[in-house]
Amino acid sequence: MGSFIEINDTLQLSSEQGFPKELDYEKHKIKSFTASDFEGRLFEFKDKPKVRIYHMPPVRNFLVQNIDGKWLYWGLVHITEVMHDNIKQTTSGKFKLIYIYTPDEMKSAHKLIDRNRETDYLAVL
Repeated sequence: MGSFIEINDTLQLSSEQGFPKELDYEKHKIKSFTASDFEGRLFEFKDKPKVRIYHMPPVRNFLVQNIDGKWLYWGLVHITEVMHDNIKQTTSGKFKLIYIYTPDEMKSAHKLIDRNRETDYLAVL
């Protein structure tokens, strides 16, 4: 008998799971977003597979957009609320943006943090 709980430092979301629609990479390349553009806003995510635990504020989590299995690192978030569905084995919650990478930082992030060529959205590796 036992339980499996996944501990994460990365909130990796698809649009279906609640990745913020406001964060559009093409728009970001033209005029960079900053966390202050979203100050006071809480974003929701839902139905992440498995029961997960995230770092609690003031410790950051990475925010990653999952685009067809490729990962685009957007910046840092604080997870403010987590809800577990123990029957469906899913995790939902709320987060706030604390730092958004510049487009140049986004190009470096995957190389510095992840280093997995198969999930590298910007193909910098």
